[in-house]
Amino acid sequence: MDFAFSPRCLEFQDRLVGFMDAHVYPAEATYAQQMAESGDPHFDPPIIEELKAEAKSRGLWNLFHPNPQYGAGLTNSEYAPLAEIMGRSAGLAPEATNCSAPDTGNMEVFSLFGTDEHKERYLQPLLDGTIRSAFAMTEPDVASSDATNIQMSMVRDGDDWVLNGRKWWTSGALHPNCKVLIVMGKTDPDAAAHAQQSMMVVPIDAPGVQLVRNLPVFGYQDREGHAEVVFENVRVPDADVLAGAGSGFMIGQARLGPGRIHHCMRAIGMAERALELLCERASSRVAFGKPLAAQANIADWVAEARIEIEMTRLLTLKAAWLMDTVGNKQARTEIAAIKVAAPNMALKIVDRAIQVHGGGGVSDDFPLASMYAHLRTLRLADGPDEVHKRTIARQELGRYRKTGKSA
Repeated sequence: MDFAFSPRCLEFQDRLVGFMDAHVYPAEATYAQQMAESGDPHFDPPIIEELKAEAKSRGLWNLFHPNPQYGAGLTNSEYAPLAEIMGRSAGLAPEATNCSAPDTGNMEVFSLFGTDEHKERYLQPLLDGTIRSAFAMTEPDVASSDATNIQMSMVRDGDDWVLNGRKWWTSGALHPNCKVLIVMGKTDPDAAAHAQQSMMVVPIDAPGVQLVRNLPVFGYQDREGHAEVVFENVRVPDADVLAGAGSGFMIGQARLGPGRIHHCMRAIGMAERALELLCERASSRVAFGKPLAAQANIADWVAEARIEIEMTRLLTLKAAWLMDTVGNKQARTEIAAIKVAAPNMALKIVDRAIQVHGGGGVSDDFPLASMYAHLRTLRLADGPDEVHKRTIARQELGRYRKTGKSA
C-alpha cells in the first residue's frame, strides 16, 4: 500500500481546506442564526445556497462520485481524506459540496442501476443539487439490522407493484427539496433469503405515501429530517424496480461499501476538530493554580487521542485502498472494522472534549454536543456495531474451519 496521496487528491485537499477556512467555518454562526429565526427545523436557509454556489465556482462539487461522467472521478482512497475534511463541519460542508448522505448513495444507485428516465428525472437534478432524496429501508416493527427481516409488502398487480408497510429513520425525507425515495421491500417471500427483497423508485408525492412524523436525534431536529413513512397501496410501475425484482441485497451491497468509507472519514474529521477544541480549551483555562493542559490526565487524553485518530485513519485508508484494488467483497472485513472503530474512537474524543469544556461542552455554544449525538447514532446507522463485529468474527473463524488449524 502506498501511503502517499495522489497529486490530484492533494490538490483537492488544498482547495477544500481553503473553502472551509474562508467560507464554511465562518458560515456556521450564520446558519445557526438563520435556522433559529425561521422557527422551522426543516427551513432551507439562504446561507446553504450561497455555500453551494461558492463550492461550484471552486470546482468542489460531487466530489464523491467515482465516475467522471457524474462527478470528480476520484477513487475511494482519493475521496476519503476529502470526506475527513468535510466531517469537521458535518452539518454544512457535505451539503455545500453536494456530498451529503443519503443523496451520495442514491446517486450512485441511480447511476449504476437506474433507467434513462430515472437518470433524467432524478439523477441529473440530484447531481445539480436542485433536489434531494431519501432511502427507506429500516422498519419499526422488526430488527432491521437483519435486512432479511424487512416486511414491507411489494405485490405484483398487472404492470404495477403495490406497496404496503411502514418505514422509519428515512433520512432526508423531510428536507424541503426531497422529491424521491428509494424503497426496499419484499417482492417474493418464498425466494432464497437474499433474493426476496427489491428496491423501487417512489416519488415522495406518490398517492398513498404519508410522512407521519420526524424522529429527533437525542433531541436534535435535523434539517433533512428522519421520517416515519407509511405506504398504503402505493402503486409503482414495473419500470421503477431497480435492476429487476430480487436485486435489493445486491444493490444494497453496492451502495453501502463506499458510504461506510464516507461516514468513517467524516467521523475522523469530527474527532480532529474535537481534539483541537479540547487543546484550545485546556490551554486557556486555569484550575487549581495551573492550566488544564498541565494536568497529567489531560496530557494523557491528548496523547491517546492522537494515537487513536492515526490508527483509525490508517485502517480506514487501508479499507479504501482494498476497495480500489481488489473490490468491496474482498475488503468486507476492513469495511466492517472501520464502521465499528471510527464512531467509537470519535465518541471517546468528543466525550473528553466535552469534559474539558465543562458546562459549555453540553451547550450549543460549541459543536461538541451535536457531534456526540450524531456519532452515537452512527453506531446504529448502516448496521449496528454488533452486526459488523459478527461479520469480522465469521471471517476470522472461517479461516480455521477451512484449514483445520487449531489455536
